[in-house]
Amino acid sequence: MRADGRLDEEAALALSDDTDLAGLMARAARLRDAGFGGTVTVSRKVFIPLTQLCRDVCHYCTFAHPPRKGQPAFLTPDEVLEIARAGARMGCDEALFTLGDKPERRYGVAREELAALGHASTLSYLRAMAALVLEETGLLPHLNAGVMDEAELASLRDVSASQGMMIETTAERLSARGGPHFGSPDKLPAARLATLEAAGRARVPFTTGLLIGIGETRRERIEALLAIRASHERHGHVQEVIIQNFRAKPGTRMASAPEPSLEEHLWTVAVARLMLGPGVSIQAPPNLQPEGLKALIDAGVNDWGGVSPVTPDHVNPEAPWPALAMLGAATARAGKVLAPRLATYPAYIAARATWLDARVAPHVLRRADAAGLAQESGWRVGTAGNGAEVVDWPAAPALAGPDSALDALLDRAFAGRELAEAEIAGLFEARGERAHRVFEAADALRRETVGDTVSYVVTRNINYTNVCAYKCGFCAFSKGRQNQHLRGRAYELDLAEIQRRTQEAWARGATEVCMQGGIHPDFSGETYLAILRAVKEAVPAMHVHAFSALEVRHGAATLGLPVPEFLLRLKEAGLGSLPGTAAEILDDEVRALICPDKLTTQEWLETVRDAHRAGLNTTSTIMFGHVDGYRHWARHLLRLRHLQRETGGITEFVPLPFLHMEAPLYLKGGTRQGPSRREALLMHAVGRLALHPLIPNIQASWVKLGAGGLVEALQAGANDIGGTLMDESISRAAGGAHGQEFPPDRMEAAISAAGRLARQRTTLYADASSRQKQRSYAAEPLSPRIEPATGKRAKLGSLAALRG
Repeated sequence: MRADGRLDEEAALALSDDTDLAGLMARAARLRDAGFGGTVTVSRKVFIPLTQLCRDVCHYCTFAHPPRKGQPAFLTPDEVLEIARAGARMGCDEALFTLGDKPERRYGVAREELAALGHASTLSYLRAMAALVLEETGLLPHLNAGVMDEAELASLRDVSASQGMMIETTAERLSARGGPHFGSPDKLPAARLATLEAAGRARVPFTTGLLIGIGETRRERIEALLAIRASHERHGHVQEVIIQNFRAKPGTRMASAPEPSLEEHLWTVAVARLMLGPGVSIQAPPNLQPEGLKALIDAGVNDWGGVSPVTPDHVNPEAPWPALAMLGAATARAGKVLAPRLATYPAYIAARATWLDARVAPHVLRRADAAGLAQESGWRVGTAGNGAEVVDWPAAPALAGPDSALDALLDRAFAGRELAEAEIAGLFEARGERAHRVFEAADALRRETVGDTVSYVVTRNINYTNVCAYKCGFCAFSKGRQNQHLRGRAYELDLAEIQRRTQEAWARGATEVCMQGGIHPDFSGETYLAILRAVKEAVPAMHVHAFSALEVRHGAATLGLPVPEFLLRLKEAGLGSLPGTAAEILDDEVRALICPDKLTTQEWLETVRDAHRAGLNTTSTIMFGHVDGYRHWARHLLRLRHLQRETGGITEFVPLPFLHMEAPLYLKGGTRQGPSRREALLMHAVGRLALHPLIPNIQASWVKLGAGGLVEALQAGANDIGGTLMDESISRAAGGAHGQEFPPDRMEAAISAAGRLARQRTTLYADASSRQKQRSYAAEPLSPRIEPATGKRAKLGSLAALRG
């Protein structure tokens, strides 16, 4: 046994005589669980057979064949795109290019067709087609181009998310006369191992594996696995190893050769897992062993490879792909949850600066969730409807048997006990049936804690300026020198317009105005005080919910006041409560990437703590789904819990899924496309569980989720759906499509659709007055907004004089 716990060479070779299959499988399964937990993955792909000509003549293969009269040697660009677009429409993530090894070296017709296509080699044409698919469809190319040197692998790296080549076997005798690889120069073990090494030097996320049952011995399989392991230990590039069982095919020289038994397949999978450890994915093609899927999982498999809803398995055309629903059911019978993955595995996405070309990484991120797996569907935060482009992941089948660990964790949450960071992160990992159990638990806890009434507040957003000195990578609302190209122009409201909007809001039934803006470099603490006085002068009874922690600190600094003293002055001027915005993710590891010049985590917490001590309640938020991960979400929730335990000043928790469309950092290729639908709903559910009983109200944002998403969130732990808003600017600037107002009739329709009772509330969760409720139901259309263009100096009414 080696120091890292894995088998040394002597112990590995000794496994060739180990016939205790049940014992091997049990050990392998434990190791697999340590690395991959309860998830088994699959890639949704299209199979693009760019050419079926090959200079090799493997005696079991029906994919490659000599030129056929009247049949083109290569797919045309239009044919390639037609396949890829069909896959994109069906929700695929991967474009698997399969082709023979350098056919132009054997066949004149290949050279002629390549020349007509404008290319000197198959690899040159492959590069062009991979780039075409990547740019035109967004599918992630995985390239199986055979034996290559480092320069050739590197030339394909900037158009592919991963590459691959099966080692198959390192037994040189199988390349001798009479062997399956006789006459196939690219199947010589030395050549294939050299390609594996070159891929490591080129920093290519790589797939390799064994083809078992072609005449090799068990010991020779172990020797091949040892060679793969050694290369991976040198370079870290082997993301998955396929253990593929030979299938005899009519018309080949090996048509009557015996196929390996299921037991032989299981033995090899288990040995591979024991040798490669918990970190390398081990895959078995599900269409080649359809009756043994549960057993393969029990033996240590954690991945099914690529399955296509569009194209057949061109290498094994006699073996149809299983439907994803069937594969999910088979996976559930083994006690695991099926999840979609990308052509690049999570660890390589996390270290993308090393493993992905800068032109490819943004395409990978667009399809990734926070765990580095694929988003389940085409649903994205802030998009309108649930159109034909959204292909849903199959409904989760019930898992076999109870999940005692999850049940115990949920019981602790129900009891109000604090969960550990790893436990909360584990809840965010929940998929399929496990995710449904988390939703159901959160909904039950919601019912037990706050009942079946869903609240909302009639409010108006007044964003008094979009000029901002900060350069947050997620923000498309603010205007400054760095983002003039983003939608809308820079503006500042004067005090008269703020008062007009406040009066109109009151006439339309509002009990609150919510006011935030950019950090205008000319604004001071006096600006914020003047805004408050103007609102209270216009409508004395209006509750003013205003100013993020960043605005508070900016105002205090400009007046040379301690933050607690400035908060008291704001309160005296009419401030009623503060939004818990500017929190983003309360973890400096993330903030360094998305808002490096903004508040630190500690500064945000200190400011909100000071507000609570001044007698001002706040909400709390999280803006998630960009560069963050589950551990960051867990830390954020724990920091909110600790703050609330200390002060008790937080009224609600508001998940704000990241809107990517116009965000500067996304446009530069640096973020994901927001959370998946599963993740967005889990944030509400896990928030309910992790913050219980300290923060009783969990709010869902119609601006981010839309009406349909609101209903789902209400069934996953939420009990509040926020404000009608009247003027929603920030999410619309980011590309959100759910409108600028959600009036009471629509609010209550969404609540009814969830089977719940509606309650119109105030900011601090009292019942709204009858008079304001009546006004809200009979509200007139909004008057046109007036947004004066900004000048070099602030133009908030008479405030210029205040600043001297």
